Amino acid sequence: MTPLQMYIERAEECRREAEAATLANVRERCLGSALAWEEMAQRAQRTAIYRANDAQRKAEQGTRTA
Repeated sequence: MTPLQMYIERAEECRREAEAATLANVRERCLGSALAWEEMAQRAQRTAIYRANDAQRKAEQGTRTA
């Protein structure tokens, strides 16, 4: 399991916990946690895209200089 998958699963779990919560403060805590996990997932996705683009750019530069 990749970190991105884990972050997404944790966010979904927190949202389910929020839906099941009967106390408002517990629901708010779960929703806050879900948002934090979603932000981490977005950051991980941006990083993966950046790394893939960077690797492609380096590969293209390597073929031009060789």
